Amino acid sequence: MTQNIPEIYGSLVFNDRIMRSKLPKDMYKALKKTIENGTHLELDVANSVAVAMKEWAIENGATHYTHWFQPMTNVTAEKHDSFISPTGDGQVIMDFSGKELVKGEPDASSFPSGGLRATFEARGYTAWDPTSPAFIKDGTLYIPTAFCSYSGEALDKKTPLLRSMDTLNKAAVNMLHVLGNKGIKHVSTTVGPEQEYFLVPKELYKERKDLVFCGRTLLGAPAPKGQEMEDHYFGTLKPKVAAYMHDLDVELWKLGIPAKTKHNEVAPAQHELAPVFDTTNVAVDHNQLTMEIMKKVADKHDLVCLLHEKPFEGINGSGKHNNWSMITDDGVNLLDPGKTPSENIQFLVFLMAVIKAVDEYADLLRISVASAGNDHRLGANEAPPAVVSIFLGDELTEVLKSIENNTYFTSHGAVQMDIGATVLPHFVKDNTDRNRTSPFAFTGNKFEFRMLGSAASVANPNIVLNTAVAEALDQFAKELDGVAPEDMEHAVHELIKRAIKKHKRVIFNGNGYTDEWIEEAEKRGLYNLKSTPDALPMWIAQKNIDLFTKHSIFTSEELHSRYEIWLENYSKTINIESNTMVEMVQKDLLPSVMSYIEEIASTASLKASVVPGITCESETALITKLSGLQDAMTKGLEKLKADTAKAKATDDVLENAKLYQAEVLEDMEELRKSADEAETLIPDDLLPYPTYGKLLFYI
Repeated sequence: MTQNIPEIYGSLVFNDRIMRSKLPKDMYKALKKTIENGTHLELDVANSVAVAMKEWAIENGATHYTHWFQPMTNVTAEKHDSFISPTGDGQVIMDFSGKELVKGEPDASSFPSGGLRATFEARGYTAWDPTSPAFIKDGTLYIPTAFCSYSGEALDKKTPLLRSMDTLNKAAVNMLHVLGNKGIKHVSTTVGPEQEYFLVPKELYKERKDLVFCGRTLLGAPAPKGQEMEDHYFGTLKPKVAAYMHDLDVELWKLGIPAKTKHNEVAPAQHELAPVFDTTNVAVDHNQLTMEIMKKVADKHDLVCLLHEKPFEGINGSGKHNNWSMITDDGVNLLDPGKTPSENIQFLVFLMAVIKAVDEYADLLRISVASAGNDHRLGANEAPPAVVSIFLGDELTEVLKSIENNTYFTSHGAVQMDIGATVLPHFVKDNTDRNRTSPFAFTGNKFEFRMLGSAASVANPNIVLNTAVAEALDQFAKELDGVAPEDMEHAVHELIKRAIKKHKRVIFNGNGYTDEWIEEAEKRGLYNLKSTPDALPMWIAQKNIDLFTKHSIFTSEELHSRYEIWLENYSKTINIESNTMVEMVQKDLLPSVMSYIEEIASTASLKASVVPGITCESETALITKLSGLQDAMTKGLEKLKADTAKAKATDDVLENAKLYQAEVLEDMEELRKSADEAETLIPDDLLPYPTYGKLLFYI
């Protein structure tokens, strides 16, 4: 069926066009003022918006509304209330007030709080975020909200994100005014999060306890073919995958999510979706919604969408690339170097602020992507290492070197590509190549932070980026404060020169996958926080507490609560994986091994009875091999169970996480070796779960 895309795009969103048509002019102007300038929303405006929003929602089939928020879990949360209000005569009216729009009161006691709230202190509040449009999904009006405790602590990801956006806005506007660009009133950060994912057949997924409970396979021998032929990346879409992608695009477009690019990724059964960039707050909400819709649409196609960072051993895991930039209210991208970056003072100041921020707060950027799942991916030959570095490309690197050394920069200018075929059109070569091995790469007019795992919220890295860059801009503005306009160019040159000398250690344009780079990074004094338990203690390092509290992004209590929550989440994740592995090996795989041994023994016995003296060497060898693996699995099981119990009984959250990381994960890896080897010896019809080959190649 052909669809009119402009007609369906945003059809389920209470967007600016709908607001303008539904609201009285004065109320529309007041709401726009709140959205654009962050001013307080008066109750009469909220009431007017609530009426218009309700009428529009009911016209589009909605019967309920929900305050949609992002608690400190890996999913969103929602409580649905109907619009009905009894009239006292056995009838109802459809009602929705400004008070109900602006504030909700979900129970806060059952969400992670990291000690901020006692269990008996149940009250929490959701507060409407008018900067992120409401939308309709499954017959319910969804209202994006922030979530806080009774005493005002942030219990979500949106609240600190909004704080960080405001902080960056103020710092960037001030910096522009210092540079003489007095007309700018607002600077927004923008994000375009690329999303990688796997698709597997639903019926096979249901037979894998590890995928159901953990989102990743804990057992599984490699398929005869993996990604070594490099034939899946950008390959022809299979019909079932193409149909899924089409329906996914349509559902996302209805919700105003600008899904733009879709293609096969490197690993078999792996794919990617990329949207057009949007303001950071909206992009974060859209990405959360995208992940949910991806799973829902997959189900309709008898598929399952896997968003775990490493669902399959031995092939690429999935990431999420956070394309970040800053744009002024007159549409100028502050990270666009223009045709002559060496002469673009404004660009160089903001570029240098990002470099300084990444160097000084690389530990926070690493923490912002830390999780049990992402630990399996970072540092493998498929994703950036755990060391945070910046790729700038040759031209920008040379520009900074010329400033540092007081030498004249000679641009190579635009280079026309000549690829030897005269019939092909001419085009100009980009001034930077793409470096897929860099965690933080400049890609023409934005930075691409590539360390995020596919299941992660993009809120955390953007909170860190916004705040760290704001701090760098504040320090630059302080150094330039009071400089006369005629002296500004020289002062900026000297500032950038000092900053380059101090922070150039974080710039690396080479191959980030090599062991040599890890050694070099250590010599440069860069962090190499390999695992989540290694990284998380830096979250509450004094310099980082000072950063966040200075800019009112987090209180000290909010920082410590997140530290506790993330450590607990890490330990709980591995505990669930351990329990699942124990069940799969103990209840499923070992009985299959024993059944096959019994079948082989029966075959050998039958052979000997039919042909006296016949050799049974192959049966004997196979039974011996399987029996050895059976014994190894039994011993491995007992060790895994004992170490898991020891880790779980440890009260200190950091020590608890370290035990899971150092002992339980190691036990699981060791147990997997014998389990996977046994899998290769057992016929498929006796295996208790589908193989990698079926999961990855049977769509």
